[in-house]
Amino acid sequence: MGVGRPQRKVDFPPRPSDRSAMQAVLPFPEISPEIFSISIGSFDFALRWYALAYIAGIILGWRIVVALVKRPRLWAAQQSPMTPQEVEDLLTYVILGIILGGRLVYVFVYRPGYYLENPLEIPIIWRGGMAFHGGMLGVIIAAWLFAQRHRIPKLQLADALAVATPAGLFFGRLANFINAELWGRPTDVPWAMKFPQMCVDPLQQLCPVAGEWFYRGDELARHPSQLYQAGLEGLLLGLILMIAVWRGGLMRPGLITGLFLAGYGLARAFVELFRQADGHYLTPDNPLGHVIRFSDTWGLSMGQVLSLPMVLIGLWLILRARRAA
Repeated sequence: MGVGRPQRKVDFPPRPSDRSAMQAVLPFPEISPEIFSISIGSFDFALRWYALAYIAGIILGWRIVVALVKRPRLWAAQQSPMTPQEVEDLLTYVILGIILGGRLVYVFVYRPGYYLENPLEIPIIWRGGMAFHGGMLGVIIAAWLFAQRHRIPKLQLADALAVATPAGLFFGRLANFINAELWGRPTDVPWAMKFPQMCVDPLQQLCPVAGEWFYRGDELARHPSQLYQAGLEGLLLGLILMIAVWRGGLMRPGLITGLFLAGYGLARAFVELFRQADGHYLTPDNPLGHVIRFSDTWGLSMGQVLSLPMVLIGLWLILRARRAA
């Protein structure tokens, strides 16, 4: 049995000019994407920060919802929409919604050609490749089915889930940062970073050692946009929703959900100004070719296009909740 060792940076090939340029930006912390790995014969298991982020977000979100339903005074008519036991039952639906929705939208919207050629890789979610908008759609469908089955008010259930979601977003964006993925556009701001690559195949990537970070020397200083998203979509949006809850937001069904949708959509659209646009959906076989052409025509990223409906629906829910009060 072997336990994976911490990864270190490898400069390949070493270039003095590149090293001096790297000193002008903040250093990437080079945390190993794997917390630990275990090998037993031909069996390999690795616990990655990406997986731990999902686990932590789901557990913390579950405890937040339980805490909310245990306080009837926060809800309309001083009555919680469900019991703590029902929240535990809901957890299974939410997990399936996140995994199936997030993975399938990533596969069929962002990289359909690749996964049609490699269908056996579709279930391998621990290597990354989840779409937030797909995960949210999956949770909406799962929550709707759960509410139908247990006769729970749908908007109140949505409000509870909205309060719990920013915690998962926060951990997820931190995992993206640790993985050195989804980074930002080139910039010269003082906090810019040069993101390395992970050596997976030394022969194909021309890197020294598999399982270690390496720099080619031509990296550009970029916005650490993953941290921007963690701060806006996770911390700030979560704080706004908590303040709204303690000021009576849950007494107006749909208000918290509207705040979340509008807040996330605006935060995501703003960060897209600094985030490198996803390139893997720009392929001829992508079924959303008309959406891609629309986004290119108006200078929008795919993230901004997908966030626009969230903002509009969120504003409608806010207005609806205020008028009903």
